[in-house]
Amino acid sequence: MSTGRARTTILAALAAAVAAAQPAKSTETGMTDHPYVGMWVTEDRHVRQELLANGRYDEARGTRRSAYQGRYEIDGNRIEYWDDTGFTADGVFIDGVLHHGGMIMYREEADR
Repeated sequence: MSTGRARTTILAALAAAVAAAQPAKSTETGMTDHPYVGMWVTEDRHVRQELLANGRYDEARGTRRSAYQGRYEIDGNRIEYWDDTGFTADGVFIDGVLHHGGMIMYREEADR
């Protein structure tokens, strides 16, 4: 394994360990009834992101389940993401649609 690849792997493992050890923030608790909790999908369903009530998310891409996982916080209509590997992102909910990372995501309908 190259030195660069080993360093990246070690940093990712360290970031995941630090993220897992973080105490729950007040915005991560009591979100069971939050209107944005649930499954969000792109129109073609290639990207599927589940916002869990405990302040965590799990994102699948194509056939790759749990491609990205981490925590999120919602403030008004804005969402901030902290991936377990240290990657950060954000998004905004506009008229019931999630705009995130250049994607447009819709709440998954029960009959899909």
